[in-house]
Amino acid sequence: MAADYELTPSASLDLTTIDELLRTRARVVLSAEARQRLEAGHRYLHQRLERDPNTAVYGINTGFGALCGQAIPAAQRQQLQTNLLMSHACGTGPEVPAELVRLMLLLKAQSLCYGHSGVQVVTVQRLLDFYNRGMLPVVYEQGSLGASGDLAPLAHLCLPLLAMGEVNYEGYRLAAADALSLFSWEPIVLGAKEGLALLNGTQFMLAYSVHGLLRARRLAAAADVIGALSLEGFDGLREPFDERLHRLRPHPGQLLVAERLRGLLAGSELQQQPKTAVQDPYSLRCMPQVHGASRDALAYITRTTEIECNAVTDNPTIFPEDDAILSGGNFHGQPLALGLDMLAIAVAELGSISQQRTAQLISGQRGLPPFLVAEPGLNSGLMMPQYAAAGLVSQNKQLCTPASVDSLVSSNGQEDHVSMGANAATKALRVVVNVEQLLGIELLNAAQALEFRRPGRSSAPLEALVAAFREKVPFVAHDRILYPDLAAAADFVRTYTWE
Repeated sequence: MAADYELTPSASLDLTTIDELLRTRARVVLSAEARQRLEAGHRYLHQRLERDPNTAVYGINTGFGALCGQAIPAAQRQQLQTNLLMSHACGTGPEVPAELVRLMLLLKAQSLCYGHSGVQVVTVQRLLDFYNRGMLPVVYEQGSLGASGDLAPLAHLCLPLLAMGEVNYEGYRLAAADALSLFSWEPIVLGAKEGLALLNGTQFMLAYSVHGLLRARRLAAAADVIGALSLEGFDGLREPFDERLHRLRPHPGQLLVAERLRGLLAGSELQQQPKTAVQDPYSLRCMPQVHGASRDALAYITRTTEIECNAVTDNPTIFPEDDAILSGGNFHGQPLALGLDMLAIAVAELGSISQQRTAQLISGQRGLPPFLVAEPGLNSGLMMPQYAAAGLVSQNKQLCTPASVDSLVSSNGQEDHVSMGANAATKALRVVVNVEQLLGIELLNAAQALEFRRPGRSSAPLEALVAAFREKVPFVAHDRILYPDLAAAADFVRTYTWE
Protein backbone atom coordinates (compact mmCIF):
# COMPACT_ATOMS: atom_id res chain seq x y z
CA MET A 1 0.00 0.00 0.00
CA ALA A 2 1.31 3.44 -0.91
CA ALA A 3 2.35 5.75 1.92
CA ASP A 4 0.05 8.60 2.86
CA TYR A 5 0.61 11.87 1.00
CA GLU A 6 0.41 15.06 3.07
CA LEU A 7 -1.16 18.19 1.66
CA THR A 8 0.96 21.01 2.98
CA PRO A 9 1.18 24.71 2.07
CA SER A 10 4.98 24.64 1.92
CA ALA A 11 5.21 21.91 -0.76
CA SER A 12 4.16 22.33 -4.37
CA LEU A 13 1.76 19.90 -5.99
CA ASP A 14 3.09 19.14 -9.48
CA LEU A 15 1.78 17.01 -12.32
CA THR A 16 4.14 14.14 -11.61
CA THR A 17 2.96 13.93 -8.02
CA ILE A 18 -0.70 14.13 -9.03
CA ASP A 19 -0.21 11.39 -11.62
CA GLU A 20 1.38 9.14 -8.99
CA LEU A 21 -1.41 9.86 -6.49
CA LEU A 22 -4.07 8.94 -9.03
CA ARG A 23 -2.26 5.75 -10.09
CA THR A 24 -1.39 4.47 -6.62
CA ARG A 25 -4.60 5.60 -4.91
CA ALA A 26 -2.47 6.76 -1.97
CA ARG A 27 -4.42 8.25 0.91
CA VAL A 28 -4.15 12.05 1.12
CA VAL A 29 -4.08 13.68 4.56
CA LEU A 30 -3.70 17.20 5.91
CA SER A 31 -0.28 18.02 7.30
CA ALA A 32 0.10 19.63 10.72
CA GLU A 33 1.11 22.84 8.95
CA ALA A 34 -2.07 22.83 6.86
CA ARG A 35 -4.21 22.28 9.95
CA GLN A 36 -2.51 25.16 11.75
CA ARG A 37 -2.98 27.48 8.78
CA LEU A 38 -6.64 26.51 8.43
CA GLU A 39 -7.32 27.00 12.13
CA ALA A 40 -5.56 30.37 12.16
CA GLY A 41 -7.48 31.62 9.14
CA HIS A 42 -10.84 30.43 10.46
CA ARG A 43 -10.17 31.94 13.89
CA TYR A 44 -9.08 35.28 12.45
CA LEU A 45 -12.16 35.56 10.23
CA HIS A 46 -14.58 35.07 13.10
CA GLN A 47 -12.65 37.40 15.41
CA ARG A 48 -12.71 40.04 12.70
CA LEU A 49 -16.48 39.70 12.27
CA GLU A 50 -17.00 40.05 16.01
CA ARG A 51 -14.71 43.06 16.16
CA ASP A 52 -16.20 44.87 13.14
CA PRO A 53 -19.81 43.65 12.97
CA ASN A 54 -21.00 46.54 10.80
CA THR A 55 -18.24 46.46 8.17
CA ALA A 56 -19.50 44.98 4.89
CA VAL A 57 -17.45 42.01 3.76
CA TYR A 58 -18.51 40.56 0.41
CA GLY A 59 -20.27 37.21 0.58
CA ILE A 60 -20.01 37.01 4.37
CA ASN A 61 -22.49 39.63 5.49
CA THR A 62 -23.65 40.67 2.02
CA GLY A 63 -25.38 38.97 -0.88
CA PHE A 64 -23.49 37.63 -3.90
CA GLY A 65 -22.74 38.97 -7.38
CA ALA A 66 -25.08 41.79 -8.28
CA LEU A 67 -26.70 41.38 -4.85
CA CYS A 68 -23.51 42.42 -3.05
CA GLY A 69 -25.24 45.58 -1.80
CA GLN A 70 -27.73 43.58 0.25
CA ALA A 71 -26.77 43.37 3.93
CA ILE A 72 -27.29 40.01 5.66
CA PRO A 73 -28.05 39.97 9.43
CA ALA A 74 -25.77 37.83 11.60
CA ALA A 75 -28.57 35.38 12.38
CA GLN A 76 -28.96 34.53 8.68
CA ARG A 77 -25.34 34.17 7.65
CA GLN A 78 -25.17 30.43 8.07
CA GLN A 79 -28.28 30.03 5.93
CA LEU A 80 -26.71 32.40 3.41
CA GLN A 81 -23.85 29.97 2.83
CA THR A 82 -26.17 26.97 2.51
CA ASN A 83 -28.45 28.87 0.14
CA LEU A 84 -25.44 29.68 -1.98
CA LEU A 85 -24.59 26.04 -2.59
CA MET A 86 -28.18 25.08 -3.30
CA SER A 87 -28.94 27.96 -5.66
CA HIS A 88 -25.73 27.54 -7.65
CA ALA A 89 -26.11 23.80 -8.30
CA CYS A 90 -27.41 24.39 -11.82
CA GLY A 91 -25.17 22.11 -13.82
CA THR A 92 -26.41 20.40 -16.94
CA GLY A 93 -25.20 18.10 -19.70
CA PRO A 94 -23.22 14.86 -19.27
CA GLU A 95 -21.72 13.84 -15.94
CA VAL A 96 -18.08 14.69 -15.34
CA PRO A 97 -16.02 11.46 -15.53
CA ALA A 98 -15.08 9.89 -12.21
CA GLU A 99 -11.33 10.47 -12.55
CA LEU A 100 -11.93 14.19 -13.04
CA VAL A 101 -14.24 14.45 -10.02
CA ARG A 102 -11.48 12.83 -7.95
CA LEU A 103 -9.09 15.49 -9.21
CA MET A 104 -11.55 18.27 -8.36
CA LEU A 105 -11.77 17.05 -4.75
CA LEU A 106 -8.00 16.91 -4.41
CA LEU A 107 -7.38 20.28 -6.04
CA LYS A 108 -10.09 22.00 -4.02
CA ALA A 109 -8.60 20.72 -0.78
CA GLN A 110 -5.14 21.88 -1.89
CA SER A 111 -6.39 25.40 -2.67
CA LEU A 112 -8.12 25.74 0.71
CA CYS A 113 -5.27 24.35 2.83
CA TYR A 114 -3.24 27.59 2.67
CA GLY A 115 -5.51 29.19 5.27
CA HIS A 116 -6.47 32.20 3.18
CA SER A 117 -10.10 31.10 2.76
CA GLY A 118 -11.36 31.10 6.36
CA VAL A 119 -12.80 27.58 6.25
CA GLN A 120 -12.85 25.02 9.04
CA VAL A 121 -10.42 22.11 9.18
CA VAL A 122 -13.38 19.72 9.19
CA THR A 123 -14.60 21.07 5.85
CA VAL A 124 -11.32 20.40 4.07
CA GLN A 125 -11.00 17.06 5.85
CA ARG A 126 -14.39 16.01 4.52
CA LEU A 127 -13.30 16.79 0.95
CA LEU A 128 -10.36 14.45 1.52
CA ASP A 129 -12.63 11.84 3.11
CA PHE A 130 -14.64 11.79 -0.12
CA TYR A 131 -11.43 11.59 -2.16
CA ASN A 132 -9.91 8.79 -0.08
CA ARG A 133 -13.09 6.73 0.04
CA GLY A 134 -13.80 7.13 -3.67
CA MET A 135 -17.15 8.73 -2.86
CA LEU A 136 -17.51 10.95 -5.90
CA PRO A 137 -20.14 13.68 -6.09
CA VAL A 138 -22.29 13.79 -9.23
CA VAL A 139 -21.05 16.83 -11.18
CA TYR A 140 -22.20 18.00 -14.61
CA GLU A 141 -20.03 19.26 -17.45
CA GLN A 142 -21.96 22.35 -18.43
CA GLY A 143 -22.91 25.45 -16.49
CA SER A 144 -19.65 27.23 -15.67
CA LEU A 145 -18.49 30.46 -17.30
CA GLY A 146 -15.00 30.07 -15.85
CA ALA A 147 -15.05 33.49 -14.24
CA SER A 148 -16.35 33.69 -10.65
CA GLY A 149 -14.78 30.33 -10.40
CA ASP A 150 -16.47 27.20 -11.66
CA LEU A 151 -19.59 27.99 -9.66
CA ALA A 152 -22.08 25.38 -10.88
CA PRO A 153 -19.69 22.39 -11.00
CA LEU A 154 -18.21 23.25 -7.61
CA ALA A 155 -21.69 23.58 -6.11
CA HIS A 156 -22.45 20.02 -7.23
CA LEU A 157 -19.05 18.90 -5.93
CA CYS A 158 -19.63 20.35 -2.46
CA LEU A 159 -23.37 19.87 -1.89
CA PRO A 160 -22.80 16.31 -0.60
CA LEU A 161 -20.75 17.73 2.29
CA LEU A 162 -24.09 19.10 3.49
CA ALA A 163 -25.91 15.79 2.83
CA MET A 164 -27.42 17.24 -0.34
CA GLY A 165 -27.07 16.22 -3.96
CA GLU A 166 -25.87 12.83 -5.13
CA VAL A 167 -22.70 10.73 -5.20
CA ASN A 168 -21.37 7.76 -7.11
CA TYR A 169 -19.93 5.14 -4.78
CA GLU A 170 -18.75 1.62 -5.65
CA GLY A 171 -20.93 1.45 -8.73
CA TYR A 172 -24.05 2.84 -7.09
CA ARG A 173 -25.65 6.26 -7.39
CA LEU A 174 -26.76 7.36 -3.93
CA ALA A 175 -28.41 10.33 -2.30
CA ALA A 176 -25.66 12.15 -0.43
CA ALA A 177 -27.51 11.81 2.88
CA ASP A 178 -27.55 8.02 2.49
CA ALA A 179 -23.88 7.97 1.47
CA LEU A 180 -22.83 9.93 4.57
CA SER A 181 -24.69 7.50 6.78
CA LEU A 182 -22.52 4.62 5.52
CA PHE A 183 -19.62 6.07 7.54
CA SER A 184 -21.65 7.84 10.24
CA TRP A 185 -20.48 11.18 8.89
CA GLU A 186 -22.44 14.19 10.07
CA PRO A 187 -23.28 16.87 7.49
CA ILE A 188 -20.92 19.84 7.58
CA VAL A 189 -22.42 22.96 9.16
CA LEU A 190 -21.04 25.84 7.14
CA GLY A 191 -19.56 28.83 8.92
CA ALA A 192 -19.09 32.35 7.62
CA LYS A 193 -17.72 32.47 4.06
CA GLU A 194 -17.43 28.69 3.72
CA GLY A 195 -20.05 28.26 1.00
CA LEU A 196 -18.39 31.02 -0.98
CA ALA A 197 -14.93 29.51 -0.47
CA LEU A 198 -16.18 26.14 -1.72
CA LEU A 199 -17.78 27.61 -4.86
CA ASN A 200 -15.21 30.21 -5.87
CA GLY A 201 -12.24 28.60 -7.56
CA THR A 202 -11.00 27.12 -10.81
CA GLN A 203 -10.93 23.45 -9.85
CA PHE A 204 -13.23 22.24 -12.66
CA MET A 205 -11.10 23.84 -15.39
CA LEU A 206 -7.96 22.89 -13.52
CA ALA A 207 -8.91 19.22 -13.21
CA TYR A 208 -9.46 19.05 -16.96
CA SER A 209 -6.16 20.80 -17.59
CA VAL A 210 -4.25 18.39 -15.33
CA HIS A 211 -5.98 15.33 -16.75
CA GLY A 212 -5.67 16.51 -20.35
CA LEU A 213 -1.98 17.35 -19.92
CA LEU A 214 -1.15 13.96 -18.43
CA ARG A 215 -2.74 12.26 -21.43
CA ALA A 216 -1.28 14.79 -23.89
CA ARG A 217 2.25 14.16 -22.63
CA ARG A 218 1.82 10.49 -23.45
CA LEU A 219 0.46 11.43 -26.87
CA ALA A 220 3.49 13.60 -27.60
CA ALA A 221 5.78 10.70 -26.76
CA ALA A 222 3.64 8.25 -28.73
CA ALA A 223 3.58 10.50 -31.80
CA ASP A 224 7.38 10.37 -32.07
CA VAL A 225 7.54 6.58 -31.84
CA ILE A 226 4.60 5.89 -34.13
CA GLY A 227 5.88 8.50 -36.57
CA ALA A 228 9.26 6.77 -36.64
CA LEU A 229 7.52 3.47 -37.39
CA SER A 230 5.58 5.11 -40.23
CA LEU A 231 8.84 6.43 -41.64
CA GLU A 232 10.23 2.90 -41.65
CA GLY A 233 7.10 1.49 -43.26
CA PHE A 234 7.18 4.21 -45.93
CA ASP A 235 10.90 3.61 -46.60
CA GLY A 236 11.64 7.14 -45.48
CA LEU A 237 14.89 8.98 -44.87
CA ARG A 238 16.58 9.74 -41.56
CA GLU A 239 18.71 12.65 -42.85
CA PRO A 240 16.09 15.31 -41.90
CA PHE A 241 16.73 14.47 -38.23
CA ASP A 242 20.47 15.22 -38.35
CA GLU A 243 21.50 17.18 -35.28
CA ARG A 244 23.35 19.75 -37.38
CA LEU A 245 20.10 20.86 -38.99
CA HIS A 246 18.29 21.34 -35.72
CA ARG A 247 21.07 23.22 -33.98
CA LEU A 248 20.42 25.97 -36.56
CA ARG A 249 16.84 26.38 -35.26
CA PRO A 250 17.15 25.34 -31.64
CA HIS A 251 13.59 25.28 -30.35
CA PRO A 252 13.67 22.95 -27.33
CA GLY A 253 10.86 20.70 -28.52
CA GLN A 254 12.31 20.42 -32.02
CA LEU A 255 15.73 19.45 -30.68
CA LEU A 256 14.17 16.84 -28.40
CA VAL A 257 12.03 15.22 -31.09
CA ALA A 258 14.90 15.09 -33.57
CA GLU A 259 17.07 13.42 -30.93
CA ARG A 260 14.33 10.90 -30.14
CA LEU A 261 13.85 10.05 -33.81
CA ARG A 262 17.57 9.51 -34.28
CA GLY A 263 17.56 7.17 -31.30
CA LEU A 264 14.47 5.31 -32.48
CA LEU A 265 15.99 4.70 -35.92
CA ALA A 266 19.46 3.75 -34.68
CA GLY A 267 20.39 0.19 -35.67
CA SER A 268 17.65 -0.15 -38.27
CA GLU A 269 18.53 -2.42 -41.18
CA LEU A 270 15.91 -0.62 -43.28
CA GLN A 271 17.81 2.65 -42.95
CA GLN A 272 20.92 1.00 -44.35
CA GLN A 273 19.18 -0.07 -47.55
CA PRO A 274 19.48 2.07 -50.70
CA LYS A 275 16.81 4.76 -50.99
CA THR A 276 15.15 5.83 -54.22
CA ALA A 277 13.46 8.97 -52.88
CA VAL A 278 15.32 12.26 -52.50
CA GLN A 279 12.83 13.77 -50.03
CA ASP A 280 9.92 12.62 -47.92
CA PRO A 281 6.54 14.35 -47.55
CA TYR A 282 6.35 16.98 -44.82
CA SER A 283 4.34 14.72 -42.50
CA LEU A 284 7.45 12.53 -42.21
CA ARG A 285 10.26 14.98 -42.88
CA CYS A 286 9.00 17.73 -40.55
CA MET A 287 8.14 15.66 -37.48
CA PRO A 288 10.70 17.48 -35.30
CA GLN A 289 9.29 20.86 -36.27
CA VAL A 290 5.61 19.92 -35.83
CA HIS A 291 5.81 17.53 -32.88
CA GLY A 292 8.36 19.83 -31.27
CA ALA A 293 6.10 22.87 -31.49
CA SER A 294 3.34 20.93 -29.75
CA ARG A 295 5.79 19.86 -27.05
CA ASP A 296 6.84 23.48 -26.47
CA ALA A 297 3.18 24.49 -26.17
CA LEU A 298 2.59 21.69 -23.65
CA ALA A 299 5.56 22.95 -21.62
CA TYR A 300 3.94 26.39 -21.38
CA ILE A 301 0.57 24.90 -20.40
CA THR A 302 2.29 22.75 -17.78
CA ARG A 303 3.81 25.83 -16.12
CA THR A 304 0.44 27.58 -16.04
CA THR A 305 -1.33 24.51 -14.71
CA GLU A 306 1.18 23.81 -11.95
CA ILE A 307 0.98 27.42 -10.77
CA GLU A 308 -2.80 27.04 -10.59
CA CYS A 309 -2.50 23.75 -8.68
CA ASN A 310 -0.80 25.68 -5.88
CA ALA A 311 -2.90 28.84 -5.96
CA VAL A 312 -5.66 30.33 -3.80
CA THR A 313 -8.53 31.06 -6.18
CA ASP A 314 -11.53 31.89 -4.03
CA ASN A 315 -12.77 35.35 -2.97
CA PRO A 316 -12.57 37.32 -0.75
CA THR A 317 -9.15 36.34 0.53
CA ILE A 318 -8.07 36.71 4.14
CA PHE A 319 -4.61 37.68 5.39
CA PRO A 320 -4.56 37.07 9.16
CA GLU A 321 -0.95 38.26 9.52
CA ASP A 322 -1.91 41.62 7.94
CA ASP A 323 -5.36 41.92 9.55
CA ALA A 324 -6.82 42.23 6.05
CA ILE A 325 -9.67 40.81 4.02
CA LEU A 326 -9.32 41.64 0.33
CA SER A 327 -11.87 41.20 -2.43
CA GLY A 328 -10.28 40.50 -5.80
CA GLY A 329 -10.51 38.28 -8.86
CA ASN A 330 -8.23 35.27 -8.43
CA PHE A 331 -11.16 33.05 -9.42
CA HIS A 332 -11.05 34.34 -13.01
CA GLY A 333 -10.11 31.47 -15.30
CA GLN A 334 -8.37 33.37 -18.09
CA PRO A 335 -4.91 31.78 -17.59
CA LEU A 336 -6.42 28.31 -17.76
CA ALA A 337 -8.83 29.18 -20.58
CA LEU A 338 -5.97 30.31 -22.82
CA GLY A 339 -3.93 27.26 -21.84
CA LEU A 340 -6.78 24.84 -22.50
CA ASP A 341 -7.42 26.33 -25.92
CA MET A 342 -3.72 25.96 -26.66
CA LEU A 343 -3.81 22.38 -25.34
CA ALA A 344 -6.54 21.51 -27.81
CA ILE A 345 -4.61 23.07 -30.70
CA ALA A 346 -1.26 21.51 -29.77
CA VAL A 347 -2.74 18.03 -29.44
CA ALA A 348 -4.90 18.42 -32.56
CA GLU A 349 -1.76 19.10 -34.60
CA LEU A 350 -0.29 15.80 -33.46
CA GLY A 351 -3.44 14.17 -34.82
CA SER A 352 -3.48 16.17 -38.04
CA ILE A 353 0.06 15.23 -39.07
CA SER A 354 -0.60 11.64 -37.97
CA GLN A 355 -3.57 11.39 -40.33
CA GLN A 356 -1.39 12.64 -43.18
CA ARG A 357 1.18 9.93 -42.49
CA THR A 358 -1.63 7.37 -42.54
CA ALA A 359 -2.78 8.72 -45.92
CA GLN A 360 0.77 8.38 -47.31
CA LEU A 361 1.06 4.79 -46.10
CA ILE A 362 -2.10 3.64 -47.92
CA SER A 363 -1.37 5.58 -51.11
CA GLY A 364 0.40 2.72 -52.94
CA GLN A 365 3.75 4.52 -53.12
CA ARG A 366 7.30 3.21 -52.59
CA GLY A 367 6.50 -0.41 -53.22
CA LEU A 368 3.60 -0.61 -50.78
CA PRO A 369 0.30 -2.06 -52.07
CA PRO A 370 -2.73 0.26 -52.15
CA PHE A 371 -4.49 0.26 -48.76
CA LEU A 372 -1.78 -2.03 -47.39
CA VAL A 373 -3.41 -5.32 -48.36
CA ALA A 374 -1.81 -8.05 -50.48
CA GLU A 375 -4.86 -8.53 -52.72
CA PRO A 376 -6.37 -5.06 -53.29
CA GLY A 377 -9.66 -5.05 -55.15
CA LEU A 378 -11.02 -8.19 -53.61
CA ASN A 379 -9.98 -6.67 -50.30
CA SER A 380 -10.38 -3.02 -49.30
CA GLY A 381 -7.70 -3.45 -46.65
CA LEU A 382 -7.06 -0.35 -44.57
CA MET A 383 -9.03 2.02 -46.79
CA MET A 384 -11.70 2.91 -44.27
CA PRO A 385 -9.65 3.60 -41.11
CA GLN A 386 -8.22 6.60 -42.97
CA TYR A 387 -11.80 7.81 -43.53
CA ALA A 388 -12.35 7.62 -39.79
CA ALA A 389 -9.09 9.48 -39.20
CA ALA A 390 -10.09 12.23 -41.63
CA GLY A 391 -13.42 12.64 -39.85
CA LEU A 392 -11.70 12.95 -36.48
CA VAL A 393 -9.23 15.53 -37.80
CA SER A 394 -12.11 17.56 -39.20
CA GLN A 395 -13.96 17.42 -35.88
CA ASN A 396 -10.80 18.51 -34.07
CA LYS A 397 -10.63 21.59 -36.28
CA GLN A 398 -14.12 22.50 -35.15
CA LEU A 399 -13.28 21.83 -31.50
CA CYS A 400 -10.17 24.01 -31.73
CA THR A 401 -12.16 27.20 -32.21
CA PRO A 402 -11.00 29.11 -29.11
CA ALA A 403 -13.46 29.43 -26.24
CA SER A 404 -11.32 32.02 -24.46
CA VAL A 405 -12.06 34.73 -27.03
CA ASP A 406 -15.73 34.60 -26.09
CA SER A 407 -17.41 36.38 -23.20
CA LEU A 408 -21.01 36.96 -22.14
CA VAL A 409 -22.20 39.31 -19.41
CA SER A 410 -23.64 37.63 -16.31
CA SER A 411 -25.01 38.58 -12.88
CA ASN A 412 -26.71 41.74 -14.18
CA GLY A 413 -23.44 43.21 -15.40
CA GLN A 414 -21.40 42.65 -12.24
CA GLU A 415 -19.54 39.81 -13.92
CA ASP A 416 -19.05 41.48 -17.28
CA HIS A 417 -16.05 39.57 -18.61
CA VAL A 418 -15.79 35.80 -18.29
CA SER A 419 -13.18 33.34 -19.52
CA MET A 420 -15.38 30.51 -20.85
CA GLY A 421 -12.56 28.27 -19.66
CA ALA A 422 -14.98 25.49 -18.72
CA ASN A 423 -16.00 25.13 -22.36
CA ALA A 424 -12.33 25.21 -23.34
CA ALA A 425 -11.77 22.40 -20.83
CA THR A 426 -14.40 19.97 -22.03
CA LYS A 427 -13.62 20.37 -25.72
CA ALA A 428 -9.87 20.04 -25.10
CA LEU A 429 -10.48 16.64 -23.55
CA ARG A 430 -12.52 15.59 -26.59
CA VAL A 431 -9.58 16.51 -28.81
CA VAL A 432 -7.24 14.42 -26.65
CA VAL A 433 -9.52 11.40 -26.94
CA ASN A 434 -9.77 11.88 -30.71
CA VAL A 435 -5.99 12.03 -31.09
CA GLU A 436 -5.54 8.84 -29.09
CA GLN A 437 -7.66 7.19 -31.77
CA LEU A 438 -5.85 8.97 -34.60
CA LEU A 439 -2.47 7.74 -33.41
CA GLY A 440 -3.96 4.28 -32.96
CA ILE A 441 -5.07 4.30 -36.60
CA GLU A 442 -1.62 5.39 -37.72
CA LEU A 443 -0.04 2.63 -35.64
CA LEU A 444 -2.35 0.07 -37.26
CA ASN A 445 -1.19 1.23 -40.69
CA ALA A 446 2.48 1.62 -39.82
CA ALA A 447 2.72 -1.87 -38.33
CA GLN A 448 0.95 -3.24 -41.42
CA ALA A 449 3.33 -1.40 -43.77
CA LEU A 450 6.38 -2.71 -41.97
CA GLU A 451 5.40 -6.29 -42.86
CA PHE A 452 5.80 -5.44 -46.55
CA ARG A 453 9.44 -4.50 -45.85
CA ARG A 454 10.35 -7.97 -44.62
CA PRO A 455 12.77 -9.63 -44.30
CA GLY A 456 14.33 -6.27 -43.46
CA ARG A 457 14.29 -5.36 -39.77
CA SER A 458 13.72 -2.04 -38.10
CA SER A 459 15.41 -0.91 -34.89
CA ALA A 460 15.07 -2.80 -31.60
CA PRO A 461 12.61 -0.36 -29.97
CA LEU A 462 10.38 -0.22 -33.05
CA GLU A 463 10.38 -3.99 -33.47
CA ALA A 464 9.47 -4.29 -29.77
CA LEU A 465 6.59 -1.89 -30.33
CA VAL A 466 5.25 -3.92 -33.24
CA ALA A 467 5.56 -7.17 -31.26
CA ALA A 468 3.59 -5.67 -28.36
CA PHE A 469 0.97 -4.25 -30.72
CA ARG A 470 0.56 -7.60 -32.47
CA GLU A 471 -0.52 -9.11 -29.16
CA LYS A 472 -3.57 -6.81 -29.35
CA VAL A 473 -4.13 -6.35 -33.09
CA PRO A 474 -3.13 -9.04 -35.65
CA PHE A 475 -1.91 -8.41 -39.19
CA VAL A 476 -4.72 -7.72 -41.67
CA ALA A 477 -4.23 -10.42 -44.31
CA HIS A 478 -7.80 -10.28 -45.64
CA ASP A 479 -10.78 -8.04 -44.98
CA ARG A 480 -12.32 -8.35 -41.54
CA ILE A 481 -14.45 -6.21 -39.25
CA LEU A 482 -12.06 -3.50 -38.14
CA TYR A 483 -13.82 -1.43 -35.49
CA PRO A 484 -12.62 -3.69 -32.64
CA ASP A 485 -9.08 -3.23 -33.94
CA LEU A 486 -9.48 0.55 -33.93
CA ALA A 487 -10.68 0.47 -30.31
CA ALA A 488 -7.81 -1.84 -29.34
CA ALA A 489 -5.31 0.42 -31.09
CA ALA A 490 -6.57 3.53 -29.27
CA ASP A 491 -6.38 1.67 -25.95
CA PHE A 492 -2.83 0.57 -26.81
CA VAL A 493 -1.85 4.22 -27.40
CA ARG A 494 -3.31 5.16 -24.02
CA THR A 495 -1.52 2.42 -22.06
CA TYR A 496 1.81 1.59 -23.77
CA THR A 497 5.00 2.93 -22.21
CA TRP A 498 6.25 5.37 -24.84
CA GLU A 499 9.23 7.04 -23.24
